[in-house]
Amino acid sequence: MTTRDDLTLAHRLADAAGDAIRPFFRARFDLEFKSDKSPVTEADKAAEAAIRAILEKERPGDGIIGEEYGATREDAERVWILDPIDGTRSFVAGRPIFGTLIALTQAGWPTVGIIDQPIAKERWAGMMGQPTTFNGKSVRTRACRSLEEAIVASTGPQYFPGCTGEHFSRLAGQCRDTVWGGDCYNYALVASGHVDIVVEAGLKLHDIAALVPVVEGAGGRMCDWTGEPIDAQSDGRVIAAGDPARVDDIIEALAQGHEGH
Repeated sequence: MTTRDDLTLAHRLADAAGDAIRPFFRARFDLEFKSDKSPVTEADKAAEAAIRAILEKERPGDGIIGEEYGATREDAERVWILDPIDGTRSFVAGRPIFGTLIALTQAGWPTVGIIDQPIAKERWAGMMGQPTTFNGKSVRTRACRSLEEAIVASTGPQYFPGCTGEHFSRLAGQCRDTVWGGDCYNYALVASGHVDIVVEAGLKLHDIAALVPVVEGAGGRMCDWTGEPIDAQSDGRVIAAGDPARVDDIIEALAQGHEGH
């Protein structure tokens, strides 16, 4: 069962991660590249290590799945999902639009989520059944009467595997404007009513889990490209809609794509 104590702990985890990250921002740090060419820094590792130390002490029965240090007790009923720096490329470039993602899943379903931007000290927190907060105050998504009025965001065209980029382009062509870059920060902006839609593909569980309680607690909806809810088994194709009434329109636009794909 998820309780307010879990949300309180998630805030403490985000505090610890932020303390680990800030000394490295726009400073000298070691940089490595994983097999998929994605960067990882000292800050990524330090932040996840700080979070794990607290969880191992205070939630020894819970599982942990982290981007940098893998899985521990991943078959537990309750599993914490960690991405210490979502948007490492932005971090490396000195752009404060990355975020620390902390989620708690129960039987594979995200129940608590934190999106923390430790440089600007902006934090969105969501918990199933509770309103999402931004720095402690409730926030709401905004209404969007049609795709023609929508701002759609995505991290970058290069992150759409296979033919998914063609499907995204078809959606973007129906929207008022497209914003590139931002990683998890885009989903936070959906929750606060500044962006209407985020669509991405090829994401992993640590990229997604924390976003769901944040977006949905603010009145939005998250699902995959077929409209199914997001859980630990989702395929990495994600829709976040500030106005749930637009989800069917988004799915229809994505489904059009190019014939033959």
